[in-house]
Amino acid sequence: MRQDRNYSDVPGTYVMDGAHARQGYPLNMFCMSLNQSINRAAYRADPSGYLDTYALSPAQRKAVEARDWVGMLRLGGNIYYTFKIAIFDGLSMQYIGGEMSHISEAEFRQMMIDGGRPPTPENLFTKTRRGSSDG
Repeated sequence: MRQDRNYSDVPGTYVMDGAHARQGYPLNMFCMSLNQSINRAAYRADPSGYLDTYALSPAQRKAVEARDWVGMLRLGGNIYYTFKIAIFDGLSMQYIGGEMSHISEAEFRQMMIDGGRPPTPENLFTKTRRGSSDG
């Protein structure tokens, strides 16, 4: 069972600690396999059969099939590895960032050009953490 850490309640943040890395290992290994053209061809030919060769949890498999980018991160995916699926699909990092931020690719790109989203208490900490002395 995963132990809550003092960083567990930062909204939208999935810290890659040891527990998260272990949880995501099969997902990340699937993603890394897409570096090889032979594996990309196998996945393209039979996505379900190819996914069967990895010990993905049902939730991880569902997230991959749905291209639930945030879901993959929640389930232990590392953004550098899960982005390999986006590359496989012909998607840009700006597109994925927009999907995760609920804005268009063009809006996300402009936000990055403009210096990003300003930090606010709402996007830094949950209500319980905002009032604590360790946050």
